[in-house]
Amino acid sequence: MAFNRDKRAQAEQQDELDEHTVFINRCAKTVKGGRRMSFSAVIVVGDKEGKVGVGFGKANEVSDAIRKGGEAARKDMRKITLHGKTIPHDVEGVCDGGRVILKPAPDGTGLIVGGGMRPVLEAVGIRDAVGKSLGSKNRLNVVKATMNALMKLRSAEEIAAVRA
Repeated sequence: MAFNRDKRAQAEQQDELDEHTVFINRCAKTVKGGRRMSFSAVIVVGDKEGKVGVGFGKANEVSDAIRKGGEAARKDMRKITLHGKTIPHDVEGVCDGGRVILKPAPDGTGLIVGGGMRPVLEAVGIRDAVGKSLGSKNRLNVVKATMNALMKLRSAEEIAAVRA
């Protein structure tokens, strides 16, 4: 019985998560009989309270790719350090050719970011931040670079503990 209760609690938690489809890509493979189409999807899942995950799903149907990406994102959930509804300090993230810079902003500024950064920051629960995407415009790399930047965030207490 405890197993069913745990499974139910996990299902309820997944229902509370906010899911964004960043982009869907159509691929074509040429075979003897013509072209075979397949799809890939980048999905961002977050609870808007500091936890976020990114998933990449591939399938022959769009809905299956989105489902697989959502499942992968739920498995990849990570805790992000926040300072109210913004980030604690300036940070830079890199993934392959994608590079992003994120800066905190005062209350009421809103999210001033573009491309693949917005869905990630919204899913985390960040409301006020300024960001710039440099280098590659590939949305998968921008999303991964944003996650890399968010993972580098540290609270004032953590920094003070390291210095002491």
